[in-house]
Amino acid sequence: MIPLPRARNIADLRLLAKARLPRMVFDYIDGGAEDEITLARNVDRLREHTLHWSVLKDISSIDTTTTIMGAESALPFFITPTAASRLFHYEGELAVARAATKAKTIYSMSTIGSTSVEDVAAVAPGPKWFQVYVWKDRGLVREGLARAKAAGFTALALTVDVAVAGNRERDPKNRFTIPPKISMTTALDVLSHPTWAYRLATSPRITPANFDGVGGDHPGGIMGFIDSQFDRTVSWKDAGWLVEQWDGPVAIKGVMSASDARECLAIGAGGVWVSNHGGRQLDRVSATIDALPEVVDAVSGRASVIFDGGVRRGTDILTALALGADGVAIGRAYLYGLGAGGEAGVSKALEILSTELRRDMALLGVTRIAEITRGHVSRPR
Repeated sequence: MIPLPRARNIADLRLLAKARLPRMVFDYIDGGAEDEITLARNVDRLREHTLHWSVLKDISSIDTTTTIMGAESALPFFITPTAASRLFHYEGELAVARAATKAKTIYSMSTIGSTSVEDVAAVAPGPKWFQVYVWKDRGLVREGLARAKAAGFTALALTVDVAVAGNRERDPKNRFTIPPKISMTTALDVLSHPTWAYRLATSPRITPANFDGVGGDHPGGIMGFIDSQFDRTVSWKDAGWLVEQWDGPVAIKGVMSASDARECLAIGAGGVWVSNHGGRQLDRVSATIDALPEVVDAVSGRASVIFDGGVRRGTDILTALALGADGVAIGRAYLYGLGAGGEAGVSKALEILSTELRRDMALLGVTRIAEITRGHVSRPR
């Protein structure tokens, strides 16, 4: 196994994370819904796009700074919200937030984070976003919004593609729960990773840190409680209610069509986030890169367009930017780094993608994000 400093790409970080985490935890990062067709499609369809360079350009100075939904960032990519980061490394969200701050990019935190918004804010003075759902218990939603606002989070991401939890078959196969339960089935898996097991045993219990006492007694654990809170009646009216509740920009996360993008604009959203939840919800839907152009055209500059799904290379980021994304969110790429080496691993993931992107921009013949256009990419038939 190669040491972390010698990791050359995100694929290397994935192998390191796989070696250092119990299988049930690694599969929680790595897996998708049902046959994982959409999970694979997100990656494959990105790779099928063709980039087109221009030669004899002055590329002596590359500038990757940009603004995404009002937030200034040194990079056009940032940290997407993912639940319970302390599963993957005992420092969890703190490690990720510190790495994002050092890279001068945006950190967005899951509403099901395993660290409080106050503790994250203490280590992350840079731009911070808070991800939410519209739950049945609106009081919990208001409580989360108030704490995030008081802690200095400036924007929201409302996830709308989880009306019910997706059928992620690796998790029940591995007897995986949050927090993990040690049983006869999982004991060998856990004990074969003693460092991870020791940190889990000697760290505070993994809970939704921003909702005191939530989910602890639910028979399905935290994820069972969260699934029970997903409101099957949520509509665009409820999304509009959230936009009104929050004094700041709100991105609607989970948009895959022009018609839904126009609905986002109608309720006053500041961001339209093209996402299929990393292939973890409805399987066999289209890849996010295939949905991106029609969303960009529908938004037509009236809100920021954010893209995620399948990003493993700088060329993936370049492709999404060329098709009109204002910002690119990374999920598994940084979680592999977190599992591989905590804060240092996340920093390594950000460094790898940043180095690749700067090199790729130079080879493409552009020096600023604004210079990347649809003329630089062609889509597969």
